[in-house]
Amino acid sequence: MHIKAAVVREAGGPFLIEDLELEAPGAGEVLVKIVACGICHTDVIIRDQFYPTPLPVVLGHEGAGVVEAVGPGVKTVKPGDHVLMSFSACGTCPSCLDGAVAYCHHHMQMNFSGMRYSGTAWDVPAPLLKRLPSGKEERINGAFFNQSALATHAIATEANVVVVDKDVDLKTLAPLGCGFQTGAGAILNTLKPDVGSSLVITGAGNVGLAAVMAAAVARCYPIVVIDQVPQRLALAKTLGATHVFDSSQVDALASVLELCPDGVNYALDTTGHPQVLRSAFQMLQARGICGLIGGSKLGTEASLDMTHLLFGRTVRGILQGDSKPKKFIPQLVQLYRDGLFPIDRLIRHYRLEEIETAIADMKSGAVIKPVLLMD
Repeated sequence: MHIKAAVVREAGGPFLIEDLELEAPGAGEVLVKIVACGICHTDVIIRDQFYPTPLPVVLGHEGAGVVEAVGPGVKTVKPGDHVLMSFSACGTCPSCLDGAVAYCHHHMQMNFSGMRYSGTAWDVPAPLLKRLPSGKEERINGAFFNQSALATHAIATEANVVVVDKDVDLKTLAPLGCGFQTGAGAILNTLKPDVGSSLVITGAGNVGLAAVMAAAVARCYPIVVIDQVPQRLALAKTLGATHVFDSSQVDALASVLELCPDGVNYALDTTGHPQVLRSAFQMLQARGICGLIGGSKLGTEASLDMTHLLFGRTVRGILQGDSKPKKFIPQLVQLYRDGLFPIDRLIRHYRLEEIETAIADMKSGAVIKPVLLMD
């Protein structure tokens, strides 16, 4: 079928809106008419080739839409269902069998290879083609998080779509599939703080602010947010942060230790910058836990004070907020409905053709979470 999609053809290059052909869903697959797709920092770093996803490629992994068709063997999803889309996991590795699907041993191949799984290897091309003026066909990489949702239609799998009620606002809740579930899940699924636990969050982007809202749900105190964009810090205070520090103006480490002389119970770094991670780690009290969410270029290294580490302190990597999407995303939907997870305050909508503007606004800090609308 004919679709429009945003295609990246060169490292660091623009997202180009192109006409493509999308193949029919195969076994276990689902054809989704995309209503909306959030733009995530991961889309940008893949464009910039932090990870070796092959180009040209259609990205997008925060899709939401309506199922139009299903392939052979699909039992739990049917045409007409409204779905939010999330990451993929193999379901058979030790982590998946233990219920830790975010840590699937094949996470990189499942979500970043640009190919589909044949049952033995990731060697099935993505279902995207471009017809060239010469009459030849160009194969476009895709299957990004088994969706490639920066398009008017996408092929997902039964396993990575979450069916939601038809009154759910897909245009608002599309980003639950990655960024928002990552930040919220880091608090509610991974750290699981007791009421009154002290917490520092470094970075007030969409992931960090999702963590702020989740920390408010968990009744942490204090909830400290560190960033360098005043507007984001002001927004963090309205979402539940009790204290904010602009690290371009003050010594964030000294400020946190003045507030909590023994250090904090938990820190969560959403930036992926080694020096920020080190600073967050230094803020911990004995036996404190520092979660790391922020994505970094392959090979990035961080240094930690080993004596500080000896006192029971932990650094914990976190993928996708330790989420089981089919269970956790409906929980986030309910928190949104209850007014406890107001992600609509972080979102600005753009047309698909405005994707470059949306990314520029996200990078400048003018918008927290851009969401593209396909109609």
